[in-house]
Amino acid sequence: MSLDDPVVITCSISGVIANREQCPAIPYTPEEYGAEARRAVEEGASMIHIHARKPDGTPSFQIEDFSAITEAIRGAVDDVIINYSTGTIGVPVAKRIEYLRACRPEVAALNMGSMNYAKYSRSRKDFVFKMVFSNPFEEIIELLEAMNELGIKPEHECFDLGHVGSLEPLVDMGILKAPLHVDCVMGVIGGIPAKPRNLAAMVDNILDIPTNASAVGAPGAGGDVKHHWGVIGISRDQWMLIATALTLGGSVRAGVEDNLYLPNGEMARSNGDLIAQARRMTEDVGRRAATVAEARGLLGIA
Repeated sequence: MSLDDPVVITCSISGVIANREQCPAIPYTPEEYGAEARRAVEEGASMIHIHARKPDGTPSFQIEDFSAITEAIRGAVDDVIINYSTGTIGVPVAKRIEYLRACRPEVAALNMGSMNYAKYSRSRKDFVFKMVFSNPFEEIIELLEAMNELGIKPEHECFDLGHVGSLEPLVDMGILKAPLHVDCVMGVIGGIPAKPRNLAAMVDNILDIPTNASAVGAPGAGGDVKHHWGVIGISRDQWMLIATALTLGGSVRAGVEDNLYLPNGEMARSNGDLIAQARRMTEDVGRRAATVAEARGLLGIA
């Protein structure tokens, strides 16, 4: 890896689980989203991943909240790739397509399989929460068809190795076109454990996915087209996984949705603190943060 292998650094600017009682840096209002996006972009982020909230902090799937947040971010930075979440429990697919259609982000995250989804407390010897995260193929295909129609690049969030395996049939069906943009989500109880060897296994399987429908069964087929991949590490394991991904040639994500703490145990004062750490780690291995234009090229978006 070298400076010729730029890294797409994504900022997961706000999730739906953690709140300000846990971390004061979590943005609620559009203006706060804009300020956090500016801090992240100034530190090297080229893509902002958005879960919308209402100004009181309540998670939202309404067009007006996605629109207001997007406008605030666009007003705060010169250029950045906007990425919307479509992952949720209990919100109909049609509702998720509504805000994609109305706001047209360049990228939208798409969860690639169903799973148990939980957080476990060793001190309590019990689950903090546990649920079934349902993402059947019918919903995946409906969301993909809408993204194709709208010209939105899907970001395939894979929480386990089997989720990576779900991509190849969709390539064969012609619903997915190369290059794929795949993120390995690691460290969720119910998904793949956060271990370097597990990330390497996921990456091997991603790179084996054919790059055109006629080449199924021929790993790496498709000429010079290359799939793009990155890692999303949950909680403090994030830093170990970022180091692994950078060494293996991937991209990375940081931000208060995934992890609230710096490697030394200090709570981040902003998303900018987390992105700055990711950028320093990128530079320490001899790579560099991608520009927004380079990120669009790597992800295969116009």
